[in-house]
Amino acid sequence: MKAWMLYGIDDLRFETAAKPEPKAGEVLVKVLATSVCGSDIPRIYKNGTYSFPLIPGHEFSGVVEETGPGTEGGWIGKRVGVFPLIPCKSCGPCRKKQYEMCRSYGYIGSRQNGSFAEYVAVPADNLIEVPGNVSMQEAAMLEPMAVAVHALRRVMPTPEDTVAVLGLGTIGMLLVMFLREAGIKNMLVIGNKEFQRQAVLRAGLPEECFCDSRMQNAEEWLLNRTKGAGADVVFECVGRNDTYAQVIRLTAPKGRICLIGNPFTDMLLKRDVYWKILRNQITVTGSWNSTFTHEPDDDWHYILERLQQQKVAPGQLISHRFSMENLEQGLHIMRDKTEDYIKVMVSVS
Repeated sequence: MKAWMLYGIDDLRFETAAKPEPKAGEVLVKVLATSVCGSDIPRIYKNGTYSFPLIPGHEFSGVVEETGPGTEGGWIGKRVGVFPLIPCKSCGPCRKKQYEMCRSYGYIGSRQNGSFAEYVAVPADNLIEVPGNVSMQEAAMLEPMAVAVHALRRVMPTPEDTVAVLGLGTIGMLLVMFLREAGIKNMLVIGNKEFQRQAVLRAGLPEECFCDSRMQNAEEWLLNRTKGAGADVVFECVGRNDTYAQVIRLTAPKGRICLIGNPFTDMLLKRDVYWKILRNQITVTGSWNSTFTHEPDDDWHYILERLQQQKVAPGQLISHRFSMENLEQGLHIMRDKTEDYIKVMVSVS
């Protein structure tokens, strides 16, 4: 098969690789769509991964072509999405079905070969069947959608809450989409790019709900919009020290903060900011990955239900589409920021 093989930091090659053979409990998925996660960029170009060589990529969908010995479930020929985290099933969180917090997990695309290839072998337990009216490109976005939904469900805002979202990358924009679907009317979002404003408008938010932090003081803007009270629920989708401190200052008394952004820096709070957590009795919650238990109420089924009913349209966030052989062009756009982008998609079909 053809695959993008990472041999070392900044050493990614498109070449012929051995087609994987599914082991017991695994299936072979023919990749039909795979999208690029923001975490793929430092993994490929800056920080490296756990072992080399390795095929990156963990946001994908496809069709099951083969099953390993003893694998059950009638998966051959089914259209599937794939939960990329492979839990150990034996640690404390796993015994509680809190697989996203597994203490000894594997991960497709960073700890074992992933989806920047024609085929990938994955555990059958990590599959979810995709309904016929959901496109393969939408299904390739199940993982980032689940990250956004998991954060939403960690704090469960109500329609009466004023909700703020800081940071409008893929996760922030998906969060806006699912907040709207959940009936949140009072939403204030802060970004720093014109194309983010346009994406917010396409998602159905009024223009006055968007603040471009390059043009306005975001704190003054939000506090003015809330008559000095701050927002009841605030999502931090950036992962920088300054925005971490900012969300604390922008949260109303007895408010809730959900931290989602992977940290770019150490997170250090000045004493006067820390005092606000205490004096305003703010709840600070972390969110990591998503729940996938095969039960109807997990994050992935929550999303599929809404996709099937066409209540959300994640495809509108796809800004770039490439063939597998041209994937590197999309990686360079994200690495070098030569073009505005939200979600870079690779379509094989």
